[in-house]
Amino acid sequence: MRIDLFLKLSRLVKRRSAAREMVELGAVKLNGRTVKPSAEVRMADRIEIAYPRRVVLVEVLSEEVRGRGRENSMVRVLEDRRVNSDSTWEYRLDSWEK
Repeated sequence: MRIDLFLKLSRLVKRRSAAREMVELGAVKLNGRTVKPSAEVRMADRIEIAYPRRVVLVEVLSEEVRGRGRENSMVRVLEDRRVNSDSTWEYRLDSWEK
């Protein structure tokens, strides 16, 4: 499954378009590497997501959604830490400013 679609279906990101933009900006790493939105996610992969004020590291438990309300069974959170906005990656999306 594509990483942008996986982020949306697992509810780590609300919209697929937002997931795609985050991946393109380098805010998402798959197994420690920056990747393209079309990168394939497999079981046991580790995904690191840098949100503006926190960084989350998850392990992929399943590549498929097993029904509504069971999205949490797709990943296991390994680390969830808050960071200062000064120390995280700086990003700016012109589309968000409009």
